[in-house]
Formats: sequence, C-alpha cells, structure tokens
Amino acid sequence: MTKEITYIKSPVAPVQVERLVRSQVASLEPYKPIIPIDVLSQRLGIPPEEIVKLDANENPYGPSPRALEALANYRYYHIYPDPDQHALREAISAYIDMPKGMILAGNGADELIDLILRVFVGPGDGVLNCPPTFGMYAFDGALQGGRVIEVPRGDDFSLDVEAIEAAVERERPKVLFLTSPNNPDGSLTPDETLLRLLRLPVVIVVDEAYAEFAGHSVIQWVRDYPNLIVLRTFSKWAGLAGLRVGYGAFPENIIQHLWKIKQPYNVNVAGAAAAIASLEDVAYLRANVAKIVAERERMAEELTRFDFLRPYPSRANFILCRVIGRNARELRDALEARGVLVRYFNKPGLTDCIRISVGRPEHTDRLVEALARV
Repeated sequence: MTKEITYIKSPVAPVQVERLVRSQVASLEPYKPIIPIDVLSQRLGIPPEEIVKLDANENPYGPSPRALEALANYRYYHIYPDPDQHALREAISAYIDMPKGMILAGNGADELIDLILRVFVGPGDGVLNCPPTFGMYAFDGALQGGRVIEVPRGDDFSLDVEAIEAAVERERPKVLFLTSPNNPDGSLTPDETLLRLLRLPVVIVVDEAYAEFAGHSVIQWVRDYPNLIVLRTFSKWAGLAGLRVGYGAFPENIIQHLWKIKQPYNVNVAGAAAAIASLEDVAYLRANVAKIVAERERMAEELTRFDFLRPYPSRANFILCRVIGRNARELRDALEARGVLVRYFNKPGLTDCIRISVGRPEHTDRLVEALARV
C-alpha cells in the first residue's frame, strides 16, 4: 500500500525566482526556429506528404542509403559515445584533408558556435556580427553576456570591410563571425576580403554550412592562420539535419581549450554512425548536391517570371527574394495555405523578403504553380 504524502504549506514567503535569473537570460529574445512539419500539417489540414517544405534549407534527397543502413545495423545504442570522437574525426580528416588533431565535432555546428564563445567571451566582451546573417551568432553572444557589435552588410549583402576594421579598432571585439555562403542571401565572402580581415587582432569564425553547394572553401587556411576557425556541417549536403552533426577545423592553440569545455558525449552514436557512413558514400551525396545546384539555377530563372519577386544570386541551396509591390508576409501565408512553405523575413536589411530552399524539380513546379495562383 502506497503511503500518502502530505504537503505542508510553508508560512515563509515564496522565493522570487525571477530575481535569481541571469540578467542576460531575462532580457534575451528567444530564437524562433522553424515549425515542425507535423504541427503545420495539423494546422493547415494538409497531409504531411502533400506539403512542399522549402523553409529550412533542408536536403530534399535525405541521407545516403549507407547512412540509413548504418543506423539500422548499429547495435550499441545502449553504450555511451566515444568522447574523443576518434572514428568520426578520422573520417572527417580524410574528407577535408586536414590533420585529425585540428578537428572537433559537435552536436551540430550550433554547439561549436556556443563553445567558441564560451572560450573567448565573458561579460562585456565584444562579438562582431555582420547582419543580415545567421541569427545564432548574436543570440549566443548575448547569452554569454557579450556585447554584440553589429556592422551591417551593404544592400548587395557584401561586407563593409572598412567599417569592420573601424569597429575592431574602436570596440576591441574578441570574435568576428562570417558566413560563407551567407545565410540568408547565399553570397560568398571573397578570398581577398577574408585575407584582409585576417590581419585584424580578432578570432575569425567562417561558417561554411553551405560550402559543398558553393564549391569553394577556405578550410585549408586554418593551417596557416592561428586566428581562423572554419565550421562545417552534415545537415545540408549530407541530409543529416535531424541527427545534428557538425564539425570545425581549429588551430591547435584554440582547439585545446575547446576540448576542456565540451560535454563528454556531445555527439550521439547515431549521428556519428550516420556521418561516418556518409563519408563512405561521398560520390552519391555529391551527385545529390549537383542536382540541387542545377535545380537552384532553374528555380532562379523561374522566379524571374514574377514581377513581384527580385531574386538574389546564390551559391547555397536557397534563394532570397525581395518582394516588390506587395506584402511579403501575406505572400508567405498565401503560399502556406497552398501547402508550400517558405521563410519570411522582416528585419533590418531584409524588409519584405522571403527565402526559398531548393527542393526537387517537382517542388519547384509546385512553388511556381502556387506563385502563379497567388
């Protein structure tokens, strides 16, 4: 017989927990992720298989068959992962032709962004950000108590190099984040621009989440620049977004500190097994990347048919469009009602914009049909 527990109400005034919350957390605006497809399916009343999901830059071809086979055949899910990630780092080392000792894997590149900031940034330290860009840099910088210093990009999303140099001189930031290709417009950072910025007294993090679609990378530069970090991911090109596996190439003077602070089991065994199997099937995955790049060019051409859209050139797996003469949010909602999901932006530098991920050819056809109807 279970003994009933009696709770005695304390006469002491309740603790005001809100006063104990860190000020950086209390004032932080929550990051707004994409709504899962099953939730949207229920909201729209459309079966998931009829929804064209072009709002999160996901790979429409999914994982390699070898990755799926590795997940099905893995027999040690009850055993903790290798905290040193030996097999995964060896496979990545062969893929990017970099020493294993310069590689660290994470629970997505997002975790590595957080770890980098934990190493370098304390309350009041500067984090240089160049919006419009990926939102996690500013989010994690503020969470860490850093001063987020913003140097906006130009109207064509190019970096304002002179303004960055002036901000480094004035603000003395510790870290500068650059995405190449940039999210959400898909533009590359020119090599000469990065070379100029690497002369600054700041750690530069180049996020190459979409590098495979661009056919361009500076990851080998990490060998020669002690203030350069390059991040990559399996989410986009390898179709493993749901398993959260990212990695970075780090100079030895930086990676030693990251090993101290990372969680011991940060990459789970499923993600590691799928990533290793993906790197054993690179030809298959590169063929899918080629399909996406070809479809990106076709979709860009199709979008020019609509006088209310201004698509920007992209080297990634998405295309940013400025919406002209009509409300971008209403356009997003009208497409959503027809089962086509795109990302809507309305922030400085991205007023009235939508970003469209590249899907399969039939997804582009559905998108074009929906745009014609709305």
